Amino acid sequence: MASSSQEQVSQLIQETEGFTIDQTFALLVNRYPQAVTFSSSFSFEDQVITHQILENNVPIRIFTLDTGRLFPETYSVWSRTNEAYNTRIKAYYPNNEQLEEFIHTTGPNSFYESTQNRKDCCHIRKVEPLKRALAGNAVWITGLRAEHSPGRGILPKFEWDEGNQLIKFHPLLYWTTDEVMAFIKQHNIPYNKLHDKGFISIGCAPCTRAIQPGEDFRAGRWWWEDASKKECGLHVTEQQPGVANSLAKIV
Repeated sequence: MASSSQEQVSQLIQETEGFTIDQTFALLVNRYPQAVTFSSSFSFEDQVITHQILENNVPIRIFTLDTGRLFPETYSVWSRTNEAYNTRIKAYYPNNEQLEEFIHTTGPNSFYESTQNRKDCCHIRKVEPLKRALAGNAVWITGLRAEHSPGRGILPKFEWDEGNQLIKFHPLLYWTTDEVMAFIKQHNIPYNKLHDKGFISIGCAPCTRAIQPGEDFRAGRWWWEDASKKECGLHVTEQQPGVANSLAKIV
């Protein structure tokens, strides 16, 4: 990490100590005008952040990644969010040529056959579109929370993303699930109805199931794989198809 990047991150951590989310957003958009963006998957957390941005008319661009295999309920909450806030959340899609070649070579459900296939599928459908969406931005806001996985429990609110060359900000990092749910209810925010059916972490339909009582938060994602491999590449160091096993740091 370049010293200037580390200095920016350290400075933001110090400056925003004790700040509310709204105060931090205000600082970011003033310091990095037209270069702050938020990625939404329409999860509980992302809907809270979307509300904070749109309800307060904060000039932060919101986008989503449409993998082409999302649940109907996800598209429904996307539409309801657009309607509720009179907005149009921009979508980024997989590269057609890459996706067509991958499916032609491995098959439409090859992600069940090997972890490598699954990570390559995630790269094409998520990681590459994300890179296009983040290009030209200085700050990427995410909905990561410490409760999501053990590795995320040690994250700072601000960090440097070396692969995408920008600052990441996790405004809800230390919020509990109860706090998130209370905020959703208090503000009558649209949410994915799959959450009411035991779905916690919601991604692509073929790769997501409801969790059972006592199961881990991430148990419903890629349930056929070893728990240590359950990341799609959006929040890890640089990943390319065919070399997913070389990932150095899962966050």
